[in-house]
Amino acid sequence: MGIKSGRVCAMGDIKSYQMLINGDWVDASDGGTFDSVNPTTGEIWSRVPEATEADVNRAVETAHHAFTEGPWAKMTPTERGKCLRKLGDLLADQSEGLGRTESLDTGKMLKETRWQAKYIAEFFHFFAGCADKVSGETLPIDKPDMFVFTKREPLGVVAAVVPWNSQLFLVAVKLGPALAAGNTVVLKASEHASAAMLEFGKLIEEAGIPPGVVNIVTGHGEPCGRALTGHPLVARVSFTGGPNAARHVLENVKRNFAEVSLELGGKSPFIVFDDANIESAVNASIAGIFGATGQSCVAGSRLYLHEDIADEFLEKMTALTRQIVIGDPLAEETQMGPLCTQGQLENIQREVTHAQEQGATILAGGKQPDGMGGLFYEPTIIDCPRQDLRIVDTELFGPVLSVQRFKTEEEVLELANNSEHGLAAGIFTQNSARSLRMANAVQAGIVWVNTYRVVSPIAEFGGVKGSGYGRESGFQAIYDYTRPKTIWVNTSDEPISNPFVMR
Repeated sequence: MGIKSGRVCAMGDIKSYQMLINGDWVDASDGGTFDSVNPTTGEIWSRVPEATEADVNRAVETAHHAFTEGPWAKMTPTERGKCLRKLGDLLADQSEGLGRTESLDTGKMLKETRWQAKYIAEFFHFFAGCADKVSGETLPIDKPDMFVFTKREPLGVVAAVVPWNSQLFLVAVKLGPALAAGNTVVLKASEHASAAMLEFGKLIEEAGIPPGVVNIVTGHGEPCGRALTGHPLVARVSFTGGPNAARHVLENVKRNFAEVSLELGGKSPFIVFDDANIESAVNASIAGIFGATGQSCVAGSRLYLHEDIADEFLEKMTALTRQIVIGDPLAEETQMGPLCTQGQLENIQREVTHAQEQGATILAGGKQPDGMGGLFYEPTIIDCPRQDLRIVDTELFGPVLSVQRFKTEEEVLELANNSEHGLAAGIFTQNSARSLRMANAVQAGIVWVNTYRVVSPIAEFGGVKGSGYGRESGFQAIYDYTRPKTIWVNTSDEPISNPFVMR
């Protein structure tokens, strides 16, 4: 049984959760649990089942049965779409409560989590509309008397592994296309924060989705994650998380040859040219790195400033950064909450210290706020004299911004692409030709020009290089959860001639 350290909540009883398997809410088969800590207070506030290998096996077998023999397998795409639309409606109605649960469990701002929960309903509405738009094609085949066509079929059981930082968003971009295509799903919640996903699970039956189609298990990488991603009945693994865990996933799928998509975070460059709207770029940079306390895979954590505007930009940004209100994420006046885990805090402290030892200068922040407990850390801006400082290409998943200056477009492009990561990038310039040149040349799966950290169900999401492969959202995502089948029909009444000659 894994236990997170923390004080027992003094305000009432600890909330106990159960897993969703085959439409039933169940405990772990051996009764194991682990505690979840509210990062704002440091107190244990909920208790979650620690799934055994037997629990995972039951969830996958249940999903496989629902895929092959249950009512889900007999539903038309239009009927599946109606279930997804209902799920989106329910999610929008419950956004306040779901957002509050996520804020308690992760420390994320309530104003963001409840907005996100409400907007994520649009993702389910989008994929509801996609469900009966997936089609094959007829082929102009080069054989006489042959009618050849393709159809797309669902894969089977999908293992969806979701991290703690954007649970409901990542559930939507995995669950939406998987269900629209006719698959069944076993979701694994993060061991760092599982509550919001389990609360979301209560909407599944209400949306008319049959038992076993969506199952939710909770636990750590061993045995829960290993047993799920390597299970012989799993056809696809959709993973979002860190590179070390992803390496384990790739080892696990050697056993079942499941298809894999990986979204592994980033260290995204945020490039500001000398002709940019400074006020807009400053606000976007603050949003990109200090929004969600920097706990975003697309955080614009590498800031590259043209030398002619760098001093003005940093003067404005550091002044605004020092005014950011840090505190209880449930309070409306708060602008930045705590980090989610003790491990994040310790890693950030270690990397900031190392950056200083390598010659970096702290312009703002760089420590925990005075007089505050919990896992709070000040919004931090670090002036880095060289690209080879370790902090420049190390994802910290916190409110820490590395800053460098550049002279030319060619120089900043080389700096931006000199990274193991390639998820997102921001480009700020009023020169439209330059913006297109940079957008084409920067190595990233998502490029925002004169804006940042914007998402939509209509737009694909994913990275390149060490940020993983595969795409989520957008109509194309639904095809990733299907496979084509080619069907040949002989239209001739003539008998087949020589059986030893390939036609």
